[in-house]
Amino acid sequence: MNFPTNIFKAYDIRGLYGIEVTEELAYRLGRAFAEFMKKDQRKDDLTLVVCQDMRASSDPLKAELIRGLNKQGIDILDIGLASTPTFYFGVAKYAYDGGIQVTASHNPGQYNGFKMVRPCAGPISGESGIMEIRDMVEKNEFPKIERQGTVSVKDGIIEDEVTYALSQVDITKIKPMKVVVDNANGMGALVMDELFKYLPCELDKMYFELDGNFPNHDANPIIEENNRDIQKRVKEISADIGIALDGDSDRIFFIDNEGKTVEPSIVRGILAQIYLRQYPGGAVGYDVRPGKITEDMILDAGGRPFLTRVGHSLIKEKSKEEGAIFSGESSGHFFIKADFGFFEMPAVVVLQFLKEISESGKTVREFIAPLMKYAHSGEINFEVPDKRAVLDRLHKKYREYITQEFDGLSFDLGNYWFNVRASNTDDVVRLNLEAMSEDVVKERVKEISDIISV
Repeated sequence: MNFPTNIFKAYDIRGLYGIEVTEELAYRLGRAFAEFMKKDQRKDDLTLVVCQDMRASSDPLKAELIRGLNKQGIDILDIGLASTPTFYFGVAKYAYDGGIQVTASHNPGQYNGFKMVRPCAGPISGESGIMEIRDMVEKNEFPKIERQGTVSVKDGIIEDEVTYALSQVDITKIKPMKVVVDNANGMGALVMDELFKYLPCELDKMYFELDGNFPNHDANPIIEENNRDIQKRVKEISADIGIALDGDSDRIFFIDNEGKTVEPSIVRGILAQIYLRQYPGGAVGYDVRPGKITEDMILDAGGRPFLTRVGHSLIKEKSKEEGAIFSGESSGHFFIKADFGFFEMPAVVVLQFLKEISESGKTVREFIAPLMKYAHSGEINFEVPDKRAVLDRLHKKYREYITQEFDGLSFDLGNYWFNVRASNTDDVVRLNLEAMSEDVVKERVKEISDIISV
């Protein structure tokens, strides 16, 4: 059986369940991942963590995945239902050899897929293993192993994850607050339920029921339409803050007390300053999409900012090279340094943010108001017949203003700056532009759109 190669993506495997992602694929993937990890870790005796999200298709896919892994002699620790950060924590904290999660993140319910990691929850990306695994799945030739792997079940990971988060932040500094949390029927509900047991906060729950069909709205808070319910709820009950998570809970967005989304670049800057107080002079990473306030805040706090390519796996890899103390992506991924790894920890992010606001004595809106210096276009996608030609035209037009060329092209023209990147998989280029005012954003977006759309 052949599988469409486009389901093997830059950071994971994702496709339509029953058509592109099937039980046969899961079985072959288990065998391929087993042999890949033996080679990658230079040993045959491996124990890997396996878990799944709440989609109805995740159970049968996980069963076949485990069968394939066991067939190649791999021992499995099954941690059951788990968010992506819980999965990472389980692999890294307990020093297992890696793992694989059945999830399609924020994709609609008809999708499913797989995320794979090395020890310490180190990423496996398209550039560091996914394409090699794809080739092994397609070839479907695996050595016969005499020993069958075992399956063990481990409970209590979520409780351990929350205990760790609580050990990282002095929660006695968090004041009583009214907090709305929208889990979008995704996996974050399990951790948020446990975390808020320990906080002096009134928790207002939205869509905590696990449902892989996402009946209330898409589980993708980067799209403002998906935040309308929580924004409305914050205002209705006069909440102090709102928290929105995506389907697998590795991205987190905050809503201020006026019901407006806090720019991730501002959240990233706030977290950077928190960690720079703990690690003075440390390196902090952020992706190439414009978010100048982050750089301003890192420099103001005496840190060393560095740019990364877009994509959580790529940011983690670059952050490891740079010895980062913290990094963040414009899409709401925030990466926390721990003794055992460097990955998304939304429970820690929630505690740090609540503590910072509490100690300021201000509302969220009052706290962030001085940081709202720049206007942003949001990410604008253009379908184009020739991605390379678009980048060439922009290169020619704005050559003297180029600031980086390792992920698309970034330009700085003084009162506005922007990045244009080509999609890895589609005939699409993505524009992100920032400026000193909304008027400049509108004017320059039109100018650049005209060049892109020629």
